[in-house]
Amino acid sequence: MAQNTEHKFTVVKTDDEWRKILTPEQFKVTRRKSTELACSGAYWKNHEKGIYKCVCCKLPLFDSQTKFDSGTGWPSFYKAIHKDAILEVADNSFGMERTEILCSRCGAHLGHVFEDGPRPTGLRYCLNSLALDFEKDTGKKEQ
Repeated sequence: MAQNTEHKFTVVKTDDEWRKILTPEQFKVTRRKSTELACSGAYWKNHEKGIYKCVCCKLPLFDSQTKFDSGTGWPSFYKAIHKDAILEVADNSFGMERTEILCSRCGAHLGHVFEDGPRPTGLRYCLNSLALDFEKDTGKKEQ
């Protein structure tokens, strides 16, 4: 499932620059590939309509319409907003074979994708709330 790893990120910052715009917890998850505790994140029970964006560079990643309750304690989606919004990379850490997902713009660690999700894709993008910003749909159209 993993894609190429020769991807060029368009938003590149030093660790010091990231630390200036992220909380210590966000930095640990997005820049050091940590994982927040299950059922601890701000968005795992969020049922509002809107768009989930990368906390680092604000790239739109997932629409609330594709969010579902996976029972895992992390926000889960069955489809990204656009196939090019995320990058899939093989992750063999901790003796497991998984597919890590990164923001395609800045390389932020978002979580992992698994092949046990609902229809129509059969995928479960399991994300860290700390890697996301949520923009609520206000129902107003831009002019």
